[in-house]
Amino acid sequence: MDTEKDTYKTILKPSEEVLYKEKGSKFFGYAYPVFTEEEAKEYIESLKKQHYNARHWCYAWQLGKRYEQYRANDDGEPSNSAGMPIYGQLQSFDVTNILVVVVRYFGGTKLGVGGLVQAYKTAALMALESSKIVEKTINETFILKFEYPEMNTVMRIIKDENLSVVNQKMELNCEFEISVRKKDASRIFDLFENIYKVNIKSLEELEN
Repeated sequence: MDTEKDTYKTILKPSEEVLYKEKGSKFFGYAYPVFTEEEAKEYIESLKKQHYNARHWCYAWQLGKRYEQYRANDDGEPSNSAGMPIYGQLQSFDVTNILVVVVRYFGGTKLGVGGLVQAYKTAALMALESSKIVEKTINETFILKFEYPEMNTVMRIIKDENLSVVNQKMELNCEFEISVRKKDASRIFDLFENIYKVNIKSLEELEN
């Protein structure tokens, strides 16, 4: 049995701004959907302009449908007192393709490492709680090539299997780009491969 995970959780739009206060310090929390490190940097730079009087802009991000990349940054706070507590919330919510930034205005009273950990953790938690988290499937893309007379056969499988057609070119020689959920990919591939006069290739294979 194939137990490989083929879903992931993420957010589709930025969260509302949230505010956590502790001993005079203010911690503003934000969550953003991101797909690259460059996108994350742009949001962080934007917040630095918005909160130019703040003391710290600490963050963590996680990227990839299989949660392959992450980074946590304390931005001048004591080591592991800010970035990792924020990252811990990303793990707790099991989300990816997401950046969480917590902006701190120092209130004059030191919180200590334990207090900082709790404050950054709480602000990140609040930002994620104010976000709409959705579950998405990890899909594989296939390219189907066939002649027009095979159209009915191909369309019947697409309809029966409820497949998503991403792009299509319908001429004498037809070409469909279809998206298939990872767990169904090998079965769908076999279905089309067993049809005479229909050629199927994975997009990944064609790009390599």
